[in-house]
Amino acid sequence: MVSVPLELAQPVAGSKERLRLWIRLLRVVRVVEGELRERLKREFGSTLPRFDVLSALYREREGMQMSDLSRFLLVSNGNVTGIVERLVGDGLVQRAAREGDRRAFVVRLTQAGVARFEAMAAAHEEWIAELLGEIGEAEAKALSAMLKAFRSNWEDGH
Repeated sequence: MVSVPLELAQPVAGSKERLRLWIRLLRVVRVVEGELRERLKREFGSTLPRFDVLSALYREREGMQMSDLSRFLLVSNGNVTGIVERLVGDGLVQRAAREGDRRAFVVRLTQAGVARFEAMAAAHEEWIAELLGEIGEAEAKALSAMLKAFRSNWEDGH
């Protein structure tokens, strides 16, 4: 039988509060994300992943390679490809071979895609303001800074 060193068997100071924080963060994300999914579907006939792709392409108006888009969204190339195919079919995104490499494609928003995303983004911002309305501006800035610092610290080690 392997015994655990005593210092490892004892809970780390504050670990229960950190666990409670994690559970609360998950609950908030799940509730807000569920509501956003429902509203995007009802108001725009869209999904959250489609919105995410449109958002990424809106930020990069010159377009993105598919591999960069999937890395940015933290999803597989296959997932992005399916979404992009549907957006191309809807006339919201165009795909073109990258200059100098016919195998690599760059995707970018069409004018219709820009207009559609801007309408969705405006509604999205209103929904977030409503759903997180009990959090004041100063609190939101403080929480955002804490989470950004955490992400930076965590990513540095990995």
